[in-house]
Amino acid sequence: MAYSEQLWKEAKSRCRLNAEDIRIAKEMGLNPKSLIKNIPNKQQKWKLPVNQWLRSMWEDRQEKAHKKQLKKQAALAEANKEGVQ
Repeated sequence: MAYSEQLWKEAKSRCRLNAEDIRIAKEMGLNPKSLIKNIPNKQQKWKLPVNQWLRSMWEDRQEKAHKKQLKKQAALAEANKEGVQ
């Protein structure tokens, strides 16, 4: 579902995000309402600010994708090695 630019602008200002953070959120399939919903209040000192939470999630996904790609390459190399012998 496509969200209006007005909602993204509101999320950007309320969550104190920059253009790169918005791009990451869109790429990850998040919506502006979920970003706004995750703004920590004063009682939630354990909760990261939205931009840090978003970056943390992004890094985890990138790391997971990289590991998956390495496993795939290793499996292909093993298959090629077995095929040569």
